[in-house]
Amino acid sequence: MKKFLSSGFRLHVKHAVKEFFFPKLTKMVLLRMSLVVISAILLFGFVLRPCFINGESMQPAYDRSGLVFCNLLRYRYKKLQRGDVVVISYFGKRYLLKRIVALAGEEVEFRNGTVFVNGEKLDEPYVRYRGNWNIKPLTVAPGHCFVVGDNRAQHPGEHVFGEVRLERIVGGLLF
Repeated sequence: MKKFLSSGFRLHVKHAVKEFFFPKLTKMVLLRMSLVVISAILLFGFVLRPCFINGESMQPAYDRSGLVFCNLLRYRYKKLQRGDVVVISYFGKRYLLKRIVALAGEEVEFRNGTVFVNGEKLDEPYVRYRGNWNIKPLTVAPGHCFVVGDNRAQHPGEHVFGEVRLERIVGGLLF
């Protein structure tokens, strides 16, 4: 056993541990590290954005508050559609998570918590908590969409965001 734990073996283990945690900075190691850093900068600068979301307006579909990742490219190549969940920027680095219920040029109305678009009842299987409030018919302006939270049992002021300029839509949820 003494022979196994000789000073030579201890030096070998010490050297292996040191190499694992502090590798020699060769050209290959530096190249790999710079590729990882550049990839992370590109990914989080142009494709994904971490967003902190607070509140209960999207319950039960999205009942967690906290960090979500926003896909910044989702609506660059795809048109917005009714029913999409979007991340909206407001007051700088604050974000809201809302669902699109009407697009530009459509007439939206709420009767007893039920959404009507162009006079037809909107099928919303994702809404479990319905309220009994009303909003008079209004036509969504060009360059805007009408968004609302899924938790309709709350008071309208706490979850209805209303018309939003398309420029304020950061993107869609990653998952």
